[in-house]
Amino acid sequence: MINIPTVAIQGERGSYGEEAAALLLKGNIHIHSCEHFKEVFQLTVNKEVHYCVVPIENSLSGSIHKNYDLMLRHRLNIVRETNLQIKHNLIIVPGTSFKEIKTVISHPVALDQCEKFFERFPQLTKRSAYDTSGSVKWITEQKLQDHAAIAGKQAAEYYGGEILMTGIEDNEENFTRFFLLSCDREIDKDAGKTSIVFSFRNTPGALFKCLGVFALRDLDLTKIESRPIHGRPWEYLFYLDFIGNIEEEKTQNALNHLKEIAEFLEVLGCYSRDTTHPEKGM
Repeated sequence: MINIPTVAIQGERGSYGEEAAALLLKGNIHIHSCEHFKEVFQLTVNKEVHYCVVPIENSLSGSIHKNYDLMLRHRLNIVRETNLQIKHNLIIVPGTSFKEIKTVISHPVALDQCEKFFERFPQLTKRSAYDTSGSVKWITEQKLQDHAAIAGKQAAEYYGGEILMTGIEDNEENFTRFFLLSCDREIDKDAGKTSIVFSFRNTPGALFKCLGVFALRDLDLTKIESRPIHGRPWEYLFYLDFIGNIEEEKTQNALNHLKEIAEFLEVLGCYSRDTTHPEKGM
């Protein structure tokens, strides 16, 4: 039994990744901050940490392809998911006035998600950094009153920054889906979602046949993502999420059927579905 789990995240303390880790593990956790995602995965594989938490997709900018590739390469298991609402804030060194700010620094995705803010204030220069919370850490440690950072509320609290403007993102429906990953397979008793990855020989109707094994059993597909197979140009791995527990008969039948068609199949995890954000129609 893990008393206080150690969790690797990409980014500095106070990041959205740390916020997601707290939601996923509930209770006391030790955070291990990493600059790069590959380090996050390697620490977990080496069992230097118990878990890692990584973003896998954003509701506006789409999938984080690097983490799909790293998840399969390191053979980590999905334990849980959470959909974290992303609220971007303009954070300053305390006492800074808006007219003093010349440069705004943050992760490139965060900068892109605040495009209307920069259209409103064209005098501001954007500067990319590797992390949102790291941007806050940098301007507060350096006491840069001609800079501001875009990050979450938790980063401002952690580094003593001041929130000058809140909710500056272009779209309120901005959610990032995070996975809790482990070397060991853990399945909650109420697990209702399964993620798999598979590939197949490129023959006519092959993808239709693969997806048909789920349609035949009324299993709801929630996401499909393709990634190139390295060393085999124009051939792909397909990552697929569906509603179902691997202990259920119809899920087992679907996966057994898929094994007959697919060249490669691996279950990445069976876990509890985050339903905190209801689906909306177009």
